[in-house]
Amino acid sequence: MFDGFGQQAVIHIVASVFFLAVTWWALQSFRFDLFVKEPNSPKAKLLMIIVTIAIAQLLSSFFLDYLNSSQMLRYLWE
Repeated sequence: MFDGFGQQAVIHIVASVFFLAVTWWALQSFRFDLFVKEPNSPKAKLLMIIVTIAIAQLLSSFFLDYLNSSQMLRYLWE
């Protein structure tokens, strides 16, 4: 019964870290200096971190929901 929980936890952690890294990498090309007054201030850097976490959470949730739904398709024919 609990065999799949450990595997799901690892998949969730790996997906979260992966999408966090990909989002951070992708946002490096975005010009935040056009939208903030002082682009090198701690507030601007914190905003970059918060935006990265928010987008990574959305991507990770989408991926994990898609994965979960695709795994449930097998019950459609049983």
